[in-house]
Amino acid sequence: MLSEKSRPIIEATLPLVGSRIGDITADFYKRLFAAHPELLDGLFSRSNQRSGDQQQALAGSIAAFATHLVNNPGTLPEKVLARIAHKHASLGIAEEQYGVVYEHLFAAIAADLADVITPEIAEAWTEVYWLMADALIKLEKDLYASQSNNKMWMPWRVVSKVTAGKDAMTFTLEPADDTPVTPALPGQYVSVKVALPDGLRQVRQYSLSGDAGTSRIFTTKLNDGGEVSTALHTAVEPGDVLEISNPYGEITLKEGEGPVVLASAGIGCTPTASILRSLAEAGTDRQVLVLHAERSMDSWALSGQMTADAASIDAELQLWLESPQSSNEVHRAKAGFMSLREVDMPADASLYLCGPLPFMKKIRDEAIEAGIPATRIHYEVFGPDVWLAN
Repeated sequence: MLSEKSRPIIEATLPLVGSRIGDITADFYKRLFAAHPELLDGLFSRSNQRSGDQQQALAGSIAAFATHLVNNPGTLPEKVLARIAHKHASLGIAEEQYGVVYEHLFAAIAADLADVITPEIAEAWTEVYWLMADALIKLEKDLYASQSNNKMWMPWRVVSKVTAGKDAMTFTLEPADDTPVTPALPGQYVSVKVALPDGLRQVRQYSLSGDAGTSRIFTTKLNDGGEVSTALHTAVEPGDVLEISNPYGEITLKEGEGPVVLASAGIGCTPTASILRSLAEAGTDRQVLVLHAERSMDSWALSGQMTADAASIDAELQLWLESPQSSNEVHRAKAGFMSLREVDMPADASLYLCGPLPFMKKIRDEAIEAGIPATRIHYEVFGPDVWLAN
């Protein structure tokens, strides 16, 4: 809980800090990497640094946390914290690193706000930082303790590498040592670490697209300019060993009996395909509605798997194609972009959503318009959560 001493100070300075936090976080990362260049090797994404996504996500999380403390005294934004904690745990963030972040973040704050900052303001924002850090440290310790092993990175051998639609590949892995394997939940992801041609190691998170449990199957889309996807698609072959993390991610299939709606676009089908596979394997009698949008049929990375799984449980499958290329595709799909206004949505459904950010914003708005409460809408963001930042 934010102290009564700090709360009016945070409330008064939040507009100023919020307006400056983007510049502050950009300066913070410059300071951090100047002091600790090793953090770019196997931890921070230099692609996300170049794009500004990481800076935007950090700025958004700090602003969102501080705003919640002001508006909701005595509580913490659990959903925001859980999303961050799972991402941190998938990267192996350690408790002592929060002190390093504090040092350089508050140096950036002091420099940017040098003309207005006072000891009282610095003390209040320090309290906000450590409230957030301590909450994350606790969550991350619990996540580490829930694993079947105490390792961060484990060697897994690539068993197969199969084309999965245009510019996509599905990788199937098996353990390369005897480390106990944590069963994954449908919808979770793993971090994958690869060495790039310049010797630097980079990490990306990939949703597990096949069976949950102890298998490790993930599907990647070749990202134009992406370093890790390019390495996976062009340099990794069956027999090679990759370093991967334990499974993480809080967007998993919730227990219940109500209808399930899985809505995805592009490679965003990977977590929804995993959830659909788990429903099919369980022989669920829940009403399941599968909605997917693609540019063209040959771009749908997991079309065979998802079509078969949907058919096995009599799930309704609706498809949208931006550019249908044959009469058969026109027959199977709607032309254009997905809209829930064209769908008879079950009123008591839970919606699982993944795809490009503009797509998810649109579908979420339409779902709320259709009467689905925001609490039953679950979304997964690939990369830094810039949706939170906005």
